[in-house]
Amino acid sequence: MLNMIKLMQQKFKKMTIKPIKTKKDYHQALERLETIFDAKKGSAEGDELEVLSILIDKYENDYFPIGLPDPIEAIKFRMEQLGYNQADLAKVVGLKSRASEILNKKRKLSLDMIRQLHDKLKIPTEVLIQAY
Repeated sequence: MLNMIKLMQQKFKKMTIKPIKTKKDYHQALERLETIFDAKKGSAEGDELEVLSILIDKYENDYFPIGLPDPIEAIKFRMEQLGYNQADLAKVVGLKSRASEILNKKRKLSLDMIRQLHDKLKIPTEVLIQAY
């Protein structure tokens, strides 16, 4: 156990990891990440890369959050991915006219439609329940 602790201390001695608090810290972290990007997994630089990636991700989530997409845009995007057309969507939501109304934002999604879209198209419910 002591040997393992000493090994970890030696490994982390080489790293100069610190929290990312400012834009300057963020840009320095990105530069370092670019430098060690191809490090081997399990190596000292590979470990540094892993920790640095987590810190950068945390900073970006805190300072550059990405909101959820519009529910209808998410449906259209997923339909495009799956090669679906309006008739295919109609099979999920019930009627072709209903599918048209949904895609044109003239009809709100019901709870049943949200469940069907989630189950059949695998669109996250947290995206579908948003107001639009």
